[in-house]
Formats: sequence, C-alpha cells, structure tokens
Amino acid sequence: MKKPSMISILLFLTGLLCIIALIFFNRTTLHQILTTEKEVDTISEQITAKHDEVKQAVDKYTTAIDTVQSNINRMKQKQQTATQKKTKEKAEIPEEASSKPSVFSQNSTSASSDSSASVFSSDAETDGHIIGIDPGHQSESVDMSAPEPNGPGSSEMKAKCTSGTQGTYSGVPEYQLNLEVSLQLKDELEQRGYQVVMTRTDNETAISNMERAQYAAAQGAEIYVRIHANGDDSSSVSGALTMCPSQQNPYVSSLYDSSNRLSHTASGALTMSPSQNNPYIPQLFEQSDRLSRCIIDSYCAATGFQNLGIQYTDTMTGINWSTVPVTILEMGFMTSQNDDLKMNDAEFQKTMVQGIANGIDSYFAS
Repeated sequence: MKKPSMISILLFLTGLLCIIALIFFNRTTLHQILTTEKEVDTISEQITAKHDEVKQAVDKYTTAIDTVQSNINRMKQKQQTATQKKTKEKAEIPEEASSKPSVFSQNSTSASSDSSASVFSSDAETDGHIIGIDPGHQSESVDMSAPEPNGPGSSEMKAKCTSGTQGTYSGVPEYQLNLEVSLQLKDELEQRGYQVVMTRTDNETAISNMERAQYAAAQGAEIYVRIHANGDDSSSVSGALTMCPSQQNPYVSSLYDSSNRLSHTASGALTMSPSQNNPYIPQLFEQSDRLSRCIIDSYCAATGFQNLGIQYTDTMTGINWSTVPVTILEMGFMTSQNDDLKMNDAEFQKTMVQGIANGIDSYFAS
C-alpha cells in the first residue's frame, strides 16, 4: 500500500482544522445570536410594560378630568335651578315678607344665639346637596408615614397622614377635636336636609389624605370641607382661618410676608389674592375660594373668633386630589389659651358647628 505523501497529510490536517474552526465559529455566533435575542425580548417586555404603565396613567388622569368636569357641570346646573327657583319664589312673596335679618348684621364678637343660627337654616335651599366632611389627621396609633403623591402626576411625595397638633391647655389631640366637631357637623347638616359623606368616623381607620379626597368625590360629594385646628410657636396667636387651593406654583415663597406677620401679630383680617396657576386643580379655584369665604365669614360671625381670612396653598395633598370645590377650615389655634379652651368646650362646639353649617348654607344660596 502506497503511503500518503506529506503534502496530502498537510492538506488533510489543514482541512480538518478549517472544519473545526468553522464549527467553533458557528457555535460562538449562534450563542451571540441567542443572547442578543434574549436581550431584545427583555427590552421589548420593558417597553411593553412602560407603554401599559403610561396608558394606565393617561386613562387615570383622563377619568379624573372627566369627573371634575362632570361635577362642575352638575353644580352649575343645580345652582341655575336653585337661582330660578328663588327668583320665582321672590316674585310670589310680598316685599315686606321677604325682608329678614342677616346673621352678618349682628355683633361678630358675640357667640351666635339660636335665632341668629336659624337665619341660614330656615332659608337655605339645601335641596339634598351632598357634603363631604373630612375630620383632619388621624391617631398616632395608626402608621400613616408611608409617602403618597402630593397631587395627580406629582413627583413630590408626602406622608399619607399625620396626627396633627395638640391643645397646649386642653391636652386634647387635634385629630380628636376634629372628629368631635365633624360628627356634630354631620348631625347638624343632616337636620338641615343635606346628605353627608364622612371620610372617617373614628381615630383608627387608616385612610390617607389622597384616599379621603377620592372617597368623598366617589360618594357624590359636591363640596369637600376639611376640618382642622391650627398650631403656632407663639401662644399669643389666635383666630380662625380657611385654606383653599390657589392658582399658583406649589412652592409658597410668596406667602412668606403675610405668614410671617400672622405668626407674630395675628390681629385683624387677613386676605390674600389668588394667583391663577394651581398645577393640579386650577379649574376649582373660584368655587373653592367662594366656599372658603362663606365658611370663614359665617364661622367667625358665629364664634366671635378673629377672622384671619383665607390663605392660599398648593401643598396640601387632600386639596390637590380633590375633584370638587374644597376648603380646609382651621377652626382656631390650639396653642392659644382662648381658642384651645373654647374649641374643647362642649357647649361652644355647638356654636362652632352652627357657624360652619351657616357657611355651607350661604355657599349654596349664593
């Protein structure tokens, strides 16, 4: 048998090496292709998930906008109907019979009597309006420290809820005072023919400021009244004020001068003109402003508390998530001996409730 030549052996080995190299190259290439496909699949899944997330967010805020517009249209219709009804009634009532005293014509330094409190309750067109009441804050026994967005689409996060301040002289926690007054307000409003939605009826229910606003709107509330009490480093500060959404940016540097004066003097009325750019609910400004004015004027007329007017803020989660006209009533300063002891007096609380209810009557009558 003829032995293969050296050239044949070299050619054979060269071919074999080429085949081995080709096989190795193909396996490496195949691995790279598979790895790339997996990466593409992962990226594709991430894009799909982000697309779904964006779509859900868009749907959510579209629904919120539709709800706001629906509530505004419903309120306009009710106000138009009430105005037409009142106009018709005035045309049928003799002029001398239609003249009645106003609660605002009485001395604001005296607590309201039963007769002055009834001026609104007897004349107001309650028409079964639905009122959302939020007793501010919550017991410290409920952990509400987890964050939530300050408003729809906001990247700023705030604690879901806090326990609030505490009476310097009464020792009563703010969350307890807010609940006591709110429950009495519920009874008073229902006696006047309103329907009432309470965001909480105890101190242990875990419900955040965002959830409270959403719940009130979902239950058909036409206005949203948040009950609070104030606190200050200075015990000389006293009086009541309301807070409603402004139309300004969420950083309240423009409030410094007036807030600083309030902290040091707190005498006389305080009114701040609204801006026009609340980043969350600018469309609710005018109605919220009117609601705030009606409540603070009636409340101070009834209680004799100093009227510090309206503060405008875009930093309150419970305001920014509301889809109906909203106000916060700061009933008085729990660091003031006069305010603290009066607000925690059972008999005086009846006067406070009458004043708030009168303000709600005034809002729907105007």
